[in-house]
Amino acid sequence: MTMVEGIDARGARHCETTALGVLLRHEGLDLSEPMLFGLGSGLSFIYWDAKNMDFPFLGGRVKPFELTRNLAARLGLELLVRETSSPRRAWENVTAPIDAGRPVGLQLDSHHLDYFTSKAHFGGHVVAMYGYDEHTAYLVDTDQQGGAVTTGLPGLARARAERGPMTARHRSFTLTVPENAPSPQSRIIPALTACAAAFLDPPIANLGHRGIEKAARLVRTWLQRTDDPQHDLPQAALLMEKAGTGGALFRNLYRDFLAECTESVDSVHLRTAHTLYAEAATLWTETATLINKAGESLDTRPLDQAGTLLGDLSRLEREAMRALSRLEE
Repeated sequence: MTMVEGIDARGARHCETTALGVLLRHEGLDLSEPMLFGLGSGLSFIYWDAKNMDFPFLGGRVKPFELTRNLAARLGLELLVRETSSPRRAWENVTAPIDAGRPVGLQLDSHHLDYFTSKAHFGGHVVAMYGYDEHTAYLVDTDQQGGAVTTGLPGLARARAERGPMTARHRSFTLTVPENAPSPQSRIIPALTACAAAFLDPPIANLGHRGIEKAARLVRTWLQRTDDPQHDLPQAALLMEKAGTGGALFRNLYRDFLAECTESVDSVHLRTAHTLYAEAATLWTETATLINKAGESLDTRPLDQAGTLLGDLSRLEREAMRALSRLEE
């Protein structure tokens, strides 16, 4: 058995920030999960629907691994990413850092992991790996999945080799904190303004505040969009609240990030945004509840109410991001 010593195997709410926390704590940098999420400019919104999809997808964060790249660039971290089409080389890319005493981040499809409670395919899942033997990999995943967990090596290999939406080619990565890295507190305002700029000026109407506005119109039609509303609508609501989002489609995490920022940044714009995102988080949870109710009852009225709330959320979050965009002034 080969194990990295000194691993703090705390799980957290979201997979990518859980893995980042493990890797950075091993480097001596201990940041809260909301701070990791916020410094990585992780908040976003996407309404995605296509002919090959069974049901629309609501996403509340940037695409997989973009948060990690953002965080590394912002904090001056050394991010070493390896990808390959060779399973043999992929395994060597993982074992070499572990043999040298360093944990490794992996992006994979959670469907193949032995311990995973949901067997749906999700190719954007991220875990930290800190040990292995001839049969087993030792991982850290979210609290919801058990924190420090194990999975068989054959399943891990299949998870890393899977192809499809959001997958990567056996992606593994390590992080190093250089001695001259800037303080996280000094990078708060750039992280906030970058996230606000992307949210306020999205390239397509499915993203940012425009995406929420689009969802406000289309959610009212969801009972007609599916052949199995009693499954698909409650499932959509579950994903918003429980699927590694931290609740309220990541708005709880961003609310907590803004609250933590107010401890080191004295700004009326920041305090305004925090107040607005505290309200938004509550409304997102109410929206999920209404979507679930519509699926269970097959009644369109909760979807009409959800559409009204989403319209309010589009305006509310736009106002909050406009406040954050003024921080550099």
